[in-house]
Parts: sequence; structure tokens; C-alpha cells
Amino acid sequence: MDSQTSQPSQASPSPHTFQVDLRGLVDLLSHHLYSSPKVYLRELLQNAVDAITARRAEQPDAPATVRLYAEGGTLRVEDSGIGLTESDVHNLLATIGRSSKRNDGLESARSDFLGQFGIGLLACFVVAERIRVVSRSARTPDAAPVEWTAADDGSYTVRTLPHEAHTEPGTTVHLVARAGAGEWLSEERVRSLARDFGALLPYDVRVGDEPIADLPAPWDRPYPSPTGRRIALARHCHDLFGFTPLDSIDLDVPLAGIRGVAYVLPSAVSPAQRATHRVHLKGMLLTERAEQLLPDWAFFVRCVLDTDSLRPTASRESLYEDETLAAVREALGERIRSWLTGLAAGDPERLAAFLSVHHLGVKSLARHDAEMLRTMLPWLPFETTDGRLSLEEFAQRHPVVHFTRTVEEYRQVAPIASAQGVGVVNGGYTYDSELIEALPAVRPGTVVSELDADTVTAHLDAVDPAEELALSAFLGVARARLDPLNCDVVLRAFHPMSVPALHLDDRAARHEQARAEAEEQADDLWAGILGSLRGTTPRARLVLNHLNPLIRRISSLGDPDLMGTATESLYGQALLMAQRPLRPADSALLNRAFIGLLEWATHTDPGKDDRR
Repeated sequence: MDSQTSQPSQASPSPHTFQVDLRGLVDLLSHHLYSSPKVYLRELLQNAVDAITARRAEQPDAPATVRLYAEGGTLRVEDSGIGLTESDVHNLLATIGRSSKRNDGLESARSDFLGQFGIGLLACFVVAERIRVVSRSARTPDAAPVEWTAADDGSYTVRTLPHEAHTEPGTTVHLVARAGAGEWLSEERVRSLARDFGALLPYDVRVGDEPIADLPAPWDRPYPSPTGRRIALARHCHDLFGFTPLDSIDLDVPLAGIRGVAYVLPSAVSPAQRATHRVHLKGMLLTERAEQLLPDWAFFVRCVLDTDSLRPTASRESLYEDETLAAVREALGERIRSWLTGLAAGDPERLAAFLSVHHLGVKSLARHDAEMLRTMLPWLPFETTDGRLSLEEFAQRHPVVHFTRTVEEYRQVAPIASAQGVGVVNGGYTYDSELIEALPAVRPGTVVSELDADTVTAHLDAVDPAEELALSAFLGVARARLDPLNCDVVLRAFHPMSVPALHLDDRAARHEQARAEAEEQADDLWAGILGSLRGTTPRARLVLNHLNPLIRRISSLGDPDLMGTATESLYGQALLMAQRPLRPADSALLNRAFIGLLEWATHTDPGKDDRR
């Protein structure tokens, strides 16, 4: 053989086994995986319930009991489940990460188990320094009971016991509290946690002699009347969430194995606030802070439900985001949508009470759902120049639905437009402008138009040309004073007569103003660039009311400086009435006009320093 092609093979490296620092793992569980030490009791209940489920898969008539006894910093949990042999103990309890649910004999019933991750008893080390498990197998009745004792340093012992040590099949878990954790094993705390986690468990669970399960669930119980059911569910909501709901919505999705109820909040909440819900998995409380259960628009309800189809995360304290959860979220959203349409069809008083609090959530839904918008059209309230109306009622009154995109624009034109008979809807609130623009799609023939300065001015009465010509000197002074502010001056006659001047602009005019201000403050390079962006959009305008007596008096003044100062004052007052933010130039103008009027009122020559 060619020596150049026969290189000696290297020895294969020997495999090594991971070494687990149990104390470090317990610290990881308690501080990073689980939100609270209280989950130890859920793990104990979970293991007990799974053991009973496994036994009943083979022995349908087997007893189904779980008993918890807490005393003096110790806890004993007894179940009538499948039990373990000595071989099971070595293979399952002493191997971190392996689950008894993976045993070949139990695979057929695996979908009925609560646990999926095999951490199990390890979580008990969060509160216990020692765990002792005594078990007798129901699958191998002749096998001797076995005892497994483990300490939080990672050591354990296993021994068999006489048959009389555990006469019936099942498992008993003994915990001894670690230093400082005794309160978690007190009877009062154990009872409270057991009620919280196990209220919907299908088996006989007791702390001492006190039953924990509260079945059937409140939403599945028979009631003498719909009113009685509503009252009972309202009481359940108050006990669970701390509020009395406006209404309750049944959540029944058989294909997803979901039964529960959604409670409608009695007060408004921010859409940005994450709603949290209580989710039970096969009767065991999984989480009371599920956030992704409902669509974002359904922030006005709080849910409690039981499911057998959703997957928990590794900590079993939240839901795993997958296609199943997405389908459930859509189905629950459809159920809430059906409730809303049902109210619209048959209970307008309750719908009105709901919308008075939660119209924002319904608007959020309606902007993406044409059918919902069509259903809610007669009910959703909007701020208009005719008062608070629905879009349906407003559209019946006005051939053109004018709207503004901001609250400031609406406040600017609403009094004048109303006096001229022009209907305007305030689209400045959340979702409103989107819904107004969607109106023609669900109400064919409706004309929707964004209100601008030209539209408002066109609805104001023109002044007789001869009268306007007589005021040309005054108008010339006024236009000269406001030209540096990129504002034109026009003369119109409008109601109410008490309004001397109206400041009008639109978004395009404001953008041009902002560009011009930036150009003035920029260096040569940027000034050139901004100058090239100069638009041809109309400037803002100050509309003077020829019907107002003050305007008539100002126009008859013979002093151009005084007419200019008065014009600046009218401009500033119109800005303030429109509740528009003031630019530095506007603030300076207001100060100058105020001082000028004070000096005129005290007959002091503003151009001289009075030293008398």
C-alpha cells in the first residue's frame, strides 16, 4: 500500500455527559423561568392530575382524588394516579428534562396531559430544601412501593418500602420548606393557591377536607333566567377582576375546545394598554396575564376561559404564538363582533350605553371592517357642527359631508361654518377621519370632502364692490402688515356678527409656512435647497368681518400706524380663538400690538420717550 495514502486514523473522542448544578438550575427557574415561587403548587397539582389521567386511560373507573395537607413548614400531596415503580423512579424522577408523559405506555393519552416539559418536581426546589416521593404503581400492582428522596444539592436516594407503607396505588409527595420559604407552605397560602390554580380541575381536589374545584364553571352552570345568569356572571367578574361589567359575552369555540366568557369593562381604557386575560388549560390556571388572546381592537373586554388546544410556553405561564393561537384569536374576535351586531339589531339601549364608554374600540374595528362600519353607522358618535351625531344622521342632513383632519382646524371653522349652514365633522380624533373617508363605500352616493380655507371663504358673503373700494386704504395697510407673516387679508360679511376676524389656513399652507421659516434660518446651501421646494399653495388668510362694528371703526381710523396695530391685534386674537400654536413671530406680533394699543390708549406718542 502506498505510504502516502495510508495515514493513521485519529482516535474518536470519548463522549462526555453534561454535569448539572442543581442549585444553579433552581436559581435559574426561580429568577428567570417562573414569575413567582407560587408555581411550585401548580406543578404539584399538575403532576397529580396527569398521574390520575394516565391511570384512567388504563382503568376508567379508577378513583380521581388529590389531597393536600400543610402543617409546620411541610406539605403533603397525595394522588390516586398511575404511580411509579423503582425503575420508573430512576428513569423519570432522577433525570432532569425527561417527562413521565413520554413513557411508551402513556403515549395514547398524551394529549390529555397538562405538562409537556418534564421539569415537574424540580420546580418545588424553589421553595423546598428536600423532596420525598413515595409511590406505588397501579400498572404493576405487585411491585413494592418505592421512596425517592432528593435534596437541593443534587443528591438523591431510592429505596423500596414494605407493601403496607403505601397500600393503594398512587403517589405522595412530601416537601420540607427551605429557610425563609415557610410561608409558601402554610395552610392558608396553599389553600389560596390551590383555589386559584385548580378551581376548574375535573377531579376531586381538596386542601384538608375543603373542596377546591368549583364546577361547573360559572359560564356553564344552569340558571333560572337570563337575568339571573347575567347577575351571577357579574358577581363572578367582580370576584375575579375587581369590577362589575357592563355586559358579558359568551366565548364558545367548540372546534378549538374553548369555553369561557368576556367581560366588558365599565370604564374607558387606552387602546395602547395591553389587555390581560385568565386562561385555564384543561382546567388548570395557566396564566392570568395572557396578552395575545384577543385582537388588539378588543381592548375593552377581559376574558376568562378554559381551553384544551392552546400550547403553553416552557414556563407554562403564557401562550405559545402559533397558527392555533392565531385562529383562536380570530374566532374570539368574531364572537365579540357578533355580540356588537346583535346589540345593534335588538338592544339599542345597551348598545348606546356601551358606545358611550367604548366607542373608540368599535371605531378601531369598524375602520378595518366594512360590515361592522355599516352596522355601527347609525350608532357611532362624532363631533359635528350640528352637535354630537352619527355619520348616518349627519349625512342625511347635509348633501356634502365636510370634515377636518385636526381638532384645531375644526375649532377654527366650526362657529363660522355652522352660522353659514355648512356642516362639518371633526375628524381630528382617533380613527374619525378614516371612518369619514370610508363612508361612501358603505353608504353609496354620499359625498365626502375635506374642508379647506377656500371652501370656507366661498361660503362667506362677498362685500359690495363699492364698499370694499371705499376701504381700500385700510385693506392695503392690513395686507402690508401681515404680508411678512405669509398671511393674506380678505374682506367678507358673515355671521355671527360678534366675530371680528377669522384666521383660515390648511395643511398645505402650514407646510409652506414651515418651509419658509426654515429657509430664513438656514445657511446658504440649505436655503437654496428649501427655496427650490417653494410651492404655489395659497397662503393663510385673515378674513375680516364687514358686519362687525369693530372692523368698521378700525377701517375709519385716519392713522395708518394705528390701523396696522389694530390689524395685528385682530390677527393675534383670531389665532388664539382658533387655538393654534403660536410661532415666535406670532408671539412677537402679539406683544408689539398689545404695547402699541396701550400707548395709544394713554395718548403717548409711541415714537418718543416721555420724560415729563
